[in-house]
Amino acid sequence: MDLVVDNLAVARGGLTVLEGVSFSVAPGQALILRGPNGVGKTTLLRTLAGLQPSVAGTVSAPPESLTYAAHADGLKAVLSVEENLQFWAAIHGVGGVQDAMAQMNLWDLRARRAANLSAGQKRRLGLARLLVTGRAIWVLDEPTVSLDVASVALFAGVVRGHLGGGGMVLIATHIDLGLTEAAVLDLGPFKARAPVVTGGGFDEAFT
Repeated sequence: MDLVVDNLAVARGGLTVLEGVSFSVAPGQALILRGPNGVGKTTLLRTLAGLQPSVAGTVSAPPESLTYAAHADGLKAVLSVEENLQFWAAIHGVGGVQDAMAQMNLWDLRARRAANLSAGQKRRLGLARLLVTGRAIWVLDEPTVSLDVASVALFAGVVRGHLGGGGMVLIATHIDLGLTEAAVLDLGPFKARAPVVTGGGFDEAFT
């Protein structure tokens, strides 16, 4: 079943920032969201992930199919790399911890506490969580923050593997991940129009 977004409007701070957003993503497909800072990419992704309500429109996806990764890595500092992944795997009722460590080049760090990882290593561990959720649809907000060039390429390979298994990926990023097969959606045309003030302005309020 596809991820289908139909005529969606989303708001930030009580103000609508995007409206009329419609697209679909089928199994095996990736969609990259583009647009200037502040256009509403994060707001849109948070809405898709169910973290905030939409203003209008609908989002259709299979039940329990979405997982969301944003700027926070979602790690427990006192746990090791392996223990962090075991924690998330237990929550989602799936395995694959060793495979996730291998895919994100974390095997040699498996016993190191998250608190002692570099920023890039923490980001790789945060992204490795995606592999132990068992979720088909990955909703990702700037996933390559803090990653070096080699790690970006590594993550792009993980995304391709997920797509090859019938997964779906929705990514907001300014970085070229080299996913030439991905479709691109520019959110600029969906920017909400500023409200139009009619009548006589402030004077009318006192008549």
